[in-house]
Amino acid sequence: MNWLLVVVGGTVGAPLRYLTDRAVQARHASGFPWGTVTVNAAGSLVLGVVTGAVAVGAASSSAQLLVGTGLCGALTTYSTFSYETLRLAESGQRFLAVANVAVSVLVGLGAVGLGTALGQGFGG
Repeated sequence: MNWLLVVVGGTVGAPLRYLTDRAVQARHASGFPWGTVTVNAAGSLVLGVVTGAVAVGAASSSAQLLVGTGLCGALTTYSTFSYETLRLAESGQRFLAVANVAVSVLVGLGAVGLGTALGQGFGG
């Protein structure tokens, strides 16, 4: 039944990614992919919280499958990040392409680190 937890989480995560991306991009006139950065940062934070909580016994492996693998797996998107970076570089916006890589990696690592610390705090 583990696969069902992943499916349920993914069923929520995929439309959440799409709707969040569109909402964020609609608020920015630039060609920078703020929507993708936002969903990847949010997913990294949530994954960190769940992973940290599981590590200290405050959450179950079922929660890890539902939220970590399912929801966060469908919410975050490496393929879109890669495509958007390539699209920026090919269109001559090399600075934005490099900025996208730097911002995405730094924000993602910071978010998962913060999330992990928060999740471990649930262990009391």
